[in-house]
Amino acid sequence: MSSLNRRRFLAAAGGGLLGASLLRQPAFLLAQDAWGELSPCGPGAVYRPPVRAAFVRRKEEYGMLWPGAVYDGAQAKANYGRRLVTAADELGIDLALREEPLYSIEETGAWLEEAKAAKTDGLALIVLDRQQHAWPSAVKMVESGIPSVIFAPVGTAFTTNTESLAGREGAYVCSTNDFSRAVYGLRMIKAGARLREMRYLVIAGNEKKDTPLEFFGTKLRYLPAANFLEEYNRTPTSAEIRAMSTDFIRRAVTLHDATEQDVVNGVKSFVVARNILRREQGDGITMDCLGALGPSKVSLPCISWARMNDCGVPAACEADLGACVTHAIVQFLFERPGFQQDPVPETAAGCLIGSHCSCPTRLNGFNSPAEPYKITHHHGMRDASVVTEWKTGARATVADLILTGGKPEMVISAGTVTDNVAVPPSGGCVVAVMLKLDGVSEYLNYPGFHQLFFYGDYKRELADYCRLWGITAKVV
Repeated sequence: MSSLNRRRFLAAAGGGLLGASLLRQPAFLLAQDAWGELSPCGPGAVYRPPVRAAFVRRKEEYGMLWPGAVYDGAQAKANYGRRLVTAADELGIDLALREEPLYSIEETGAWLEEAKAAKTDGLALIVLDRQQHAWPSAVKMVESGIPSVIFAPVGTAFTTNTESLAGREGAYVCSTNDFSRAVYGLRMIKAGARLREMRYLVIAGNEKKDTPLEFFGTKLRYLPAANFLEEYNRTPTSAEIRAMSTDFIRRAVTLHDATEQDVVNGVKSFVVARNILRREQGDGITMDCLGALGPSKVSLPCISWARMNDCGVPAACEADLGACVTHAIVQFLFERPGFQQDPVPETAAGCLIGSHCSCPTRLNGFNSPAEPYKITHHHGMRDASVVTEWKTGARATVADLILTGGKPEMVISAGTVTDNVAVPPSGGCVVAVMLKLDGVSEYLNYPGFHQLFFYGDYKRELADYCRLWGITAKVV
């Protein structure tokens, strides 16, 4: 596109004054974009999980027994109690912290019965003593079946105390002075509860119906694909849509192959999806995009889903329910979007390429600046897609939740970004990110499909989440 044509489009799409003001400023100085605010609109977004917390120790003085008289248990209780309450408030958790420690196994049992009766989403236990009933109380808590976070500061546990809980499903044990690990435990409880409460809109088929997703309880609301088509066709190309298109092109490194009208059409798909999300009170969205829109001239939701994920709204391609849940888990735990992709083995370099036509840009986090991106055609030489440039050398995690009909399994790996493969001259989807995975030597049979790539090395954290919520972790 010539600079003259680009200027004409910007001025026309955003209005004369808006287009001119955008042209005077470099894209990286535009702190606010024209897209406005968007966030999940369903029951999961407002849900505050109830969590019960307690301290455990024996009632008498520590004396010669560990943690010993050198340990100031009163100060530790005040410190950790304050930090626990603060963390719960910041995470949006309704915390009921027992004032007095659990001084006996009988008190622990009564506390757990109260938690069960109250349908508590999670339990948090701070261990201040390794003697007598302290660790038996932790074991009893895990046996309750309620997801349990156990924080044991250094001095309150030997390996002989913790060995019976190692790898135990439903438990997350933090034997450390690093209280951020306990906070992550609370975040995992919140994520699992929010996943159960959220409503995912599934635009596919011909029937509107509500049904829970087996194992997770996630509320699936199916909407006929024809509804999207009808709403798209009756939605005018408004000033808002033109301003969004202006902004989107202005921030791009290049606009290649795709036309300005392709961008407008893609942004219209976003507005339609946004309106449906709000009207149906959805927390996430997915679509049988190729089946529903492929035969039509309506724009595929490549731009739409990229933007949704950038804003913290889980948006999955191709009505893949495993990918739906993986998007949600990654966003809830790590506050950043993931890139859903088709896996391609690269045998010469010994790498895995993630290939798809919709990629978010705020890879460092929802409130972080976008990575550079260009706009180009979908691999079908139609519509507009976002091709985000991943940082070579950045650490990244791979996650893929596989729904088996029984106990789900999550494939987990971590590695390093080595390249952004150019498409063309290569074929396939236009975003092609290459990862060198830690400890993986064979890529021809790498498990799963539609895995998510996302920034950061969170292999261990995902395995911890799986253990807490009863998912089989397959760490590759």
